[in-house]
Amino acid sequence: MMLKDNMWRQRRMAVPKRTSELIALVALSSTLFLFLHTRVLHSRLREMEVRLQPGDNDISGNQLSSDEELQSATAVQTLQSMRRTSTEMYDYMEPLNLDSLNNTKRADKHVLFFNRVPKVGSQTFMQLLRRLSVRNGFGFNRDQVQRVETIRLSPYEQRQLVRLVNSYREPSVYVKHVCFTNFTEFNLPQPIYMNVVRDPVERVISWYYYVRAPWYYVERKQIFPDLPLPDPEWLKKDFESCVLNGDRECRYIEGEYHEGIGDHRRQTLFFCGHNEKCMPFNTAGALERAKLSVEKHYAVVGVLEDVNATLTVLENYIPQFFEGATEVYWDEMNSFKRINRNSFKPPVSEEVKDMVRKNFTKEIEFYQFCRQRLHRQLRALKLSN
Repeated sequence: MMLKDNMWRQRRMAVPKRTSELIALVALSSTLFLFLHTRVLHSRLREMEVRLQPGDNDISGNQLSSDEELQSATAVQTLQSMRRTSTEMYDYMEPLNLDSLNNTKRADKHVLFFNRVPKVGSQTFMQLLRRLSVRNGFGFNRDQVQRVETIRLSPYEQRQLVRLVNSYREPSVYVKHVCFTNFTEFNLPQPIYMNVVRDPVERVISWYYYVRAPWYYVERKQIFPDLPLPDPEWLKKDFESCVLNGDRECRYIEGEYHEGIGDHRRQTLFFCGHNEKCMPFNTAGALERAKLSVEKHYAVVGVLEDVNATLTVLENYIPQFFEGATEVYWDEMNSFKRINRNSFKPPVSEEVKDMVRKNFTKEIEFYQFCRQRLHRQLRALKLSN
């Protein structure tokens, strides 16, 4: 009898011991699984970062400065920005949904608002829209040439603008150099927004020589006879010398508010809006506001360097206005290539471009963001077909 009792006690003591061993084994297995899974995620993140890293011939990214500590600090900020972008890139690994990527159906009115950025081929796209208006049967409207181009508007001027655009009969197009304006803030229906972007450094070089071209001032003088001519020395100054000499016009300092002739450095400004926070050059706040505006309000933001992708997406995402755009564009390519071409623009060395790129980190990130979005829309289109 005592032997049986002892055996029963031993069994009761053995069960908890085996149970605890089993629990420990499960915990160890879970820890190992989480460790391996974390390594896989880390590896995937690193792959995405490598993809986003610019190559030797691509865009670079630290703040231009002679101070090594400032360069190091900016390099850290740039890396953090790339990591945020690489995290956002996981969205692109999800199944692409054509419907969710098309903001055209969210517009309240069939009026296309092309708030064109200067020097991104916007003259070409404007003339394309003019030709398509005859083919596709919609009204074409553009703003008049102004003595002083006003990009940022006061609340009163914004109200006047939204009332003007809202007055056009559907379907219509309106084209103007102006910051993004939210029509719903004025209790009026939101139009279909579109725009085009360009490599920020190439764009700023193009603008630099555009405002120095002889024909530019001949045209301006014809429209505004009393307009004073600029200093001949300023007209003759080349971009490389401007950058290398550290001239005020070509320093491109982060956080700077400077505005004036030849200072169209802020591509993000046209998407960020009229808010004062959009003004400082190359800042994180303006960048994030511009990104949000693109995602929420723009049907298509084309890319000058990706004309074929841009035309394809425009044709399929805004067909009422852009049906036949590719055919018209390439059939009349020679005439489009002559629009606003500046034969007085000399080549600029890659060394100088790289120096300038170091001051355009946030502007470059915005450009790449728009480019990724365009190609995401294109991939969704191919998958749906």
